[in-house]
Amino acid sequence: MNREALFSIVRNNTQKTWDVIVIGGGATGAGIAFDAASRGFNSLLLDQEDFGKGTSSRSTKLIHGGVRYLAQGDLVLVMEALKERGRILQNAPHLTYNQEFVIPVYSWWEALMYTVGLKFYDILAGRLSLGKSHFIRSDETLRRLPNLQRNGLKGGVVYHDGQFDDSRLLISLIRSILEKGSIALNYCKVTDLLKNEAGRVTGVIARDAVTGQKLRINSRVVVNATGVFTDDILKMDQPVIERTIRPSQGIHIVLEQKFLPGTSALMIPKTDDGRVLFAIPWYGKIVVGTTDTPVDTISLEPRALEEEISFILQTAEKYLRIPPKRSDILSVFAGLRPLAANPDDPEATREISRRHKIRISSSGLVTVEGGKWTIYRRMAQDALDRIMKAGMLEKRSCITRDLAVFGIGEGHLQSDRLHIYGVHVHDIKALSVQEAGNDMLMHPLLPYTRAEVIWICRHEMPRKIEDVLARRTRALFLDAKASMEMAPGVAAILARELGLDTAWEVAQVEEYNKLVKNYLC
Repeated sequence: MNREALFSIVRNNTQKTWDVIVIGGGATGAGIAFDAASRGFNSLLLDQEDFGKGTSSRSTKLIHGGVRYLAQGDLVLVMEALKERGRILQNAPHLTYNQEFVIPVYSWWEALMYTVGLKFYDILAGRLSLGKSHFIRSDETLRRLPNLQRNGLKGGVVYHDGQFDDSRLLISLIRSILEKGSIALNYCKVTDLLKNEAGRVTGVIARDAVTGQKLRINSRVVVNATGVFTDDILKMDQPVIERTIRPSQGIHIVLEQKFLPGTSALMIPKTDDGRVLFAIPWYGKIVVGTTDTPVDTISLEPRALEEEISFILQTAEKYLRIPPKRSDILSVFAGLRPLAANPDDPEATREISRRHKIRISSSGLVTVEGGKWTIYRRMAQDALDRIMKAGMLEKRSCITRDLAVFGIGEGHLQSDRLHIYGVHVHDIKALSVQEAGNDMLMHPLLPYTRAEVIWICRHEMPRKIEDVLARRTRALFLDAKASMEMAPGVAAILARELGLDTAWEVAQVEEYNKLVKNYLC
């Protein structure tokens, strides 16, 4: 996975007409490019920054049907998501697993309501269910969640959902695209659309952020899968449009595991703002979130608002005997949900469905709006099917339902932290003994070794320290301060692997230190 080699293929074949160009390298875009490639179409994925820089690396780390949407009565979405949840766990077992959740109940009415509701959740999952939900007594609830508030506790309702590493799954999808003979490029921004005399979209103009070179790239189909930046691409097609995306910000805080010891996750079914709140074990830490805050400013680096942080801490205090304080927060990260705007109430976000929308403009530009990580595969299938139905590509069957993503390995356990690299576990372990010091940790508070960082730099297309520390590893999300202390060491390795000088290293460390301020409380 060498970016320079991949870019050279695109640069040296400007007369080529691709079958599909996908703009946007998040979950939606990668899913579409993978689906197209798996059907035998030649696809090209372009992202203005790094893969998953935006929303797709900032999720709650759940592959789930959506208990919240069950409560809203959106059974179609829940059923679809539960089916896709099962497929993702089957197709990416090195990056996903079955997570047990406990809902504490403080009244017998709650106990009945949640038990019945989650039994229905199980039924909707069908044969792809991850485990039966059931009621447990208060003593068993406290055994699983020992830091839970005891006063008035009647018991808990246990259910199962999927958990994953969002950006690592995204990188596996990128590798899957390449494995199928197509191409994906980060740091290659689409700046305009190409059109023929009839006004039909025939490709894109893109600028490589590394070299500054501009390319005219032809394609039979162009798909806009840019999430919260959807309207930016639509304006290239039609300069005057109504807003189609209503972004909603959700934040998460990361804490030490002492606040939720054990392996069970906590789900608070209804907070003051009407959302659910999760506290989930993840890589030895606890991820707590999320919020729902309508925002007007769309940014690649959204910042958590003071009231959002306070809301999560105050909600946690209601449920935990020893609640976290602001000083306990290791990292705080914010993401923007690309919700399809509701024309009847453009300011609402909490009740907007996460169902996706696919539309084709009069110029032939295909746009995919809304959706969520769990249904990325189905969104891709629907997009390609819609394109073929419109006669823009010849009909070919979707095969991704049971198609494993790149990297599934054999002979290693999930207890091995490196299992997330699948088939490459042994390569990283071999690299750790090839040179003295490669087996050393990059920071004593984080599990990443020099060998792991070297392997990432050689095989996963990072161009910045941030790419390594935020998305290839999850250092920035697990402990922002520790990741900042890792930065000079990562910069030295990345500079050596990319053939860059010490001035680049210094500039990169400065840039990363500015970024980390967004993640510190």
